[in-house]
Amino acid sequence: MGVAALLLRGKRNVGTSSSCQAEKKDGQPPIDNIADDCRDFLSGCLETKPEMRPKLRELHEHEWFELIGCGGLAGDPPPSTCLAVRGWWFFLLYGTEPPCSPLPACQWISCADEWYKPNMAEHHTASDCKHKASANSGGSVSGNGRPNSPTGCSGGGLSGGLTQPAGWQSLLSFTILFLAWLAGFSSRLFAVIRFESIIHEFDPWWDKLLVLIQKAFRFFPSRFNYRSTHHLTTNGFYEFLNWFDERAWYPLGRIVGGTVYPGLMVTAGLIHYVLNLLHVTVHIRDVCVFLAPVFSGLTAISTFLLTRELWNQGAGLLAACFIAIVPGYISRSVAGSFDNEGIAIFALQFTYYLWVKSVKTGSVFWTIGCCLSYFYMVSAWGGYVFIINLIPLHVFVLLLMQRYSRRLYIAYSTFYIVGLVLSMQIPFVGFQPIRTSEHMAAAGVFALLQAYAFLQYLKDRLTRQEFQTLFFLGVSLAAGVVFLTVIYLTYTGYIAPWSGRFYSLWDTGYAKIHIPIIASVSEHQPTTWVSFFFDLHILVCTFPAGLWFCIKNINDERVFVALYAISAVYFAGVMVRLMLTLTPVVCMLSAIAFSSVFEHYLGDEMKRENPPAEDSSDEDDKRNQGNLYDKAGKVRKHVAEQDRPEEGLGPNIRSIVTMLMLMLLMMFAVHCTWVTSNAYSSPSVVLASYNHDGSRNILDDFREAYYWLRQNTDEHARVMSWWDYGYQIAGMANRTTLVDNNTWNNSHIALVGKAMSSNESAAYEIMMSLDVDYVLIIFGGVIGYSGDDINKFLWMVRIAEGEHPKDIRESDYFTPQGEFRVDKAGSPTLLNCLMYKMSYYRFGEMQLDFRTPPGFDRTRNAEIGNKDIRLKHLEEAFTSEHWLVRIYRVKKQENRQTLDHKLRNIAAKQKYTSKKVSELY
Repeated sequence: MGVAALLLRGKRNVGTSSSCQAEKKDGQPPIDNIADDCRDFLSGCLETKPEMRPKLRELHEHEWFELIGCGGLAGDPPPSTCLAVRGWWFFLLYGTEPPCSPLPACQWISCADEWYKPNMAEHHTASDCKHKASANSGGSVSGNGRPNSPTGCSGGGLSGGLTQPAGWQSLLSFTILFLAWLAGFSSRLFAVIRFESIIHEFDPWWDKLLVLIQKAFRFFPSRFNYRSTHHLTTNGFYEFLNWFDERAWYPLGRIVGGTVYPGLMVTAGLIHYVLNLLHVTVHIRDVCVFLAPVFSGLTAISTFLLTRELWNQGAGLLAACFIAIVPGYISRSVAGSFDNEGIAIFALQFTYYLWVKSVKTGSVFWTIGCCLSYFYMVSAWGGYVFIINLIPLHVFVLLLMQRYSRRLYIAYSTFYIVGLVLSMQIPFVGFQPIRTSEHMAAAGVFALLQAYAFLQYLKDRLTRQEFQTLFFLGVSLAAGVVFLTVIYLTYTGYIAPWSGRFYSLWDTGYAKIHIPIIASVSEHQPTTWVSFFFDLHILVCTFPAGLWFCIKNINDERVFVALYAISAVYFAGVMVRLMLTLTPVVCMLSAIAFSSVFEHYLGDEMKRENPPAEDSSDEDDKRNQGNLYDKAGKVRKHVAEQDRPEEGLGPNIRSIVTMLMLMLLMMFAVHCTWVTSNAYSSPSVVLASYNHDGSRNILDDFREAYYWLRQNTDEHARVMSWWDYGYQIAGMANRTTLVDNNTWNNSHIALVGKAMSSNESAAYEIMMSLDVDYVLIIFGGVIGYSGDDINKFLWMVRIAEGEHPKDIRESDYFTPQGEFRVDKAGSPTLLNCLMYKMSYYRFGEMQLDFRTPPGFDRTRNAEIGNKDIRLKHLEEAFTSEHWLVRIYRVKKQENRQTLDHKLRNIAAKQKYTSKKVSELY
């Protein structure tokens, strides 16, 4: 007989005995605590007997009590409810029908309490021992509703704990997590070992990799973050919030405290303060360099906790090992990469873990912890918008699936209100959570959840006809009011529209047409297939299997991870930068897939059993009772198949499959090490190349140029460059810049782009209006560096055209055939613009190889078209060793305006000569 039939037979007798109400005594534990007990016990059982998983439905607490039958949600169940659940487990395990099943539900519980005590004493699990550790012996039920241990299952001492399976399991888990942390930390130190402990932002230098993964243009925020952290530790937090940086965005300046996410700076500053408080003398620079590798270990632990909640402990350990070394996460967390993402991924995963825990328990404690983690995420990274949209999406889908529960109501209501208030404490965020379109989905789901809960309340107190009438009128009225309110607030400007960066997620061509500065960053370009394999390797092929396992065995928390995976895959496909948000869920789902395969092929073959077949009557009964089970995709077997024993897997097949899985994991580890070492561990300010004999050649042109600026220019000198190098100039050269990587003022960037793309005379007028003293450009024609300013030049033209369409037109820089060329066939507008002249000045005199003519550009494989370049308003001030960085000094205007030659001749003819002077001759 199926287990559902046995459960329902006990349920049909509910209410036949008056002793049911007598069991409800004062001081008994609430439903949530007992349900927590039962869930923890069954989780331990399933870890010990994974083959029993298909036989046991993971129910919500209200379904436990509806099936067991003592009062349901109307009152608290008796303390021995959890013993009854344990009885069901032993029935599934041994297939023996208990003698007390015909009794009424409450009497059955008392009977099961006595009948299953011997079984519980002999077959307790590690999870059971954990719950019994603090109870007295004797097998009775304690005052808190948890059964006391009938055996000597004590966990008070270390030796006692290690003698039990739970002790060894905890020790093994701790060891694996520690090794994962150590491996993740060590693999991120290549840059420090090869070069030195410096702040940098990773930038892959290898040209082939640049072409493949489309990362020729990168942000350089680490320098600014370090300057901000140094200012915070030197002057204090309140001075940091009020800091006005006059060296940025000249002549506008920048208010730093209200335009940054301070979480990164505060974290590094707090660690530095604690270490110095403990008399561990550490420079703030070293804290910033090693912050991301340290947080990679915390990310591994949070991923372990989240995956364990979703599946089991084995999958969690695999997920921790995966994310510790996967290139998709290492690319933004290597030593020296002092960027927001280094700590934000930990906050992201930990927030998701606490959210899943909140939904499973309905506890306000876990929800408040989730809100605090969300607050830290908001303070650390702008990607918090992903959280505040994914969690409401999870709640909305659960409502559509009719999986509403009191736990869900408590979790989301508390999260939205407390999280909203906490997020508004960040100055940079301010009132955005209630005034921007990116946050309106969370507010809408919150209102929907309140309405749903209110309807559930009315449903129990009104007749069916009254409820239907009220429901129709209420929904129509509420929908109309909400729709008109949103339209009015958007029209009046109270609710800001979606930003351009979010529009580009839905329309990949939007940014290129309307906001070229967003499209100019390769991190905002669509992701290539090569990038998926390069950053995820074999995980990109195995994570769909893990997603299938979660959907097959669906429950509330697995709905969340399914939505997380689907949304992250889409966003990573349209923007390469969001590969970072895809990596954690890929590691989790791949770990679930590998864990399931290993459990299947390495489990005990003799104990493997088939899932029990359920006839249609069971399905009908369950459907009529309204119970929602978490088992999906059930296929009823034929009668001939129901009694057929499963054929065991032969040892050869098991060995072959296991070896293949281990080989894949070994290849994954080798790939991660190679990518980290060769592609993701080169500082952006120090380039490296390899000679024909394999020896390494260091190209230190960037630091050479910044050092020259620092030592040979006035302290208040103003340097004009493209915005990619603004943070580096301000941080390493300590000089004032016009634009930088913050990109908050598009018109100011467009003005710099106009100067670069205009002829020298027009550009000189712009530079004079901005008080520019020096101009810095990057030129890679000598060494073949493809990330130079000539390759970025068209983006300067497009951005300038957006603000100055009458003066700059992109079509003027192409040939009649529509080609962008730097040789003799190039456009005359291009050959005479300021950027072209500064890049190729004196380059026509240089012959790089006897096989190439003078002025041959190695990056573009062409001989330049204008070799006789003369500068009128600028003069060359510095060129680095490999011509990678070139700096020009802007000539100042003369004190007196020079007269035209014709005017000078006219003045000479009209010269007045006195008579006394003429008489001398």
